[in-house]
Amino acid sequence: MIAIVIITAIIALLFSLTNGMNDAANCIASVVATRALPAKYAVWWAAFWIFIALFIFDMTVASTMGKGIVSENCIDVYVILAALLGSVLWIFICTRFGLPISASHALIGGLIGPVWFVYGSEHLIGSGIFTVVAFIVISPLIGMVMGFFLNCLFMAIFRKCNGQKVEKGFRRMQLVSSAAFSLGFGGNDGQKTLGVIAILFASAFASRPDSSLMQLLYGNGAVAAGAYTADGVAVAGAEFFIPMWLKLLCYGIIAFGTLVGGWKVIRTLGDGLSKLYPTQGFCAEASGAFTLILTAVLGIPVSTTHTITGSIIGTGLTRGVKRVKWLTAKNIVWAWVLTIPCVIVVSGLIYLIMVRWFGCPVKAL
Repeated sequence: MIAIVIITAIIALLFSLTNGMNDAANCIASVVATRALPAKYAVWWAAFWIFIALFIFDMTVASTMGKGIVSENCIDVYVILAALLGSVLWIFICTRFGLPISASHALIGGLIGPVWFVYGSEHLIGSGIFTVVAFIVISPLIGMVMGFFLNCLFMAIFRKCNGQKVEKGFRRMQLVSSAAFSLGFGGNDGQKTLGVIAILFASAFASRPDSSLMQLLYGNGAVAAGAYTADGVAVAGAEFFIPMWLKLLCYGIIAFGTLVGGWKVIRTLGDGLSKLYPTQGFCAEASGAFTLILTAVLGIPVSTTHTITGSIIGTGLTRGVKRVKWLTAKNIVWAWVLTIPCVIVVSGLIYLIMVRWFGCPVKAL
């Protein structure tokens, strides 16, 4: 069991790495496209602020991922393993083809698949899933509307000013907007794998009073927080507890993934949707940052990809409908639409194979 848990945790960290690689584009595509920062410096800038988000936001999104999508009673190491395998496979394929997808939605689909296929739909938490699905539409719309009106506002304010000076000023301001967006990314995406690993450890060891590994992983912090008794038993109804070492590890991995970067995705968002200028880049990042920070505070796991894509389209529309590359937008939207159902099927089939061919145990509910 311990070996399976460790392997699953490593795959979860691999998911964080691929999340950072794919979603790195969300944080730096605009600053790279407008040449506000060279790409080699932009990734460091984004990675720094993603990591700093750890010390700013509460773990509300992590709690939603760990407790708000499927019933906790169904969760065990094998369910999480199947969820992660399906998610990582889908993210790798989409990153390979330069499609900016939602890693969070891939992980959510990964959790739904095994539970639905084996335990039934009654163990899915409809309210949590509905909120996530609703924000597939809501988050890009917020970004699009805010990006459009913010850009229109600046166009009106600076219409009589020297264009080159205005663009130079906004190129500098993009450092602030990119940092804010990276903070929002860290506050949202940085917590998603964190919540899954936390519930992985809890489900694997909390039911074992003699678990010395539980004490090693959680120390006295979980006892002080009231999440576990002194012998490692979970306390019913306790707050979702995550040790600091796990927070540092997950945020460090996703920041490293940002440094590695998914450069095909960066090109797709940077110039593939609409030609970006510093003013548009600032407006897109500022609009996306507002949406991400708001949802992180509310504990809603949204897609940074959806948000920044909508923001970029919104700013592009200020220069006319034809300035948006709708064919690229259509391909991106199809990737969004397919992510959750595809990963549900893939992860569900993986779990069925694990149960029927490899004899993985199923919980008696």
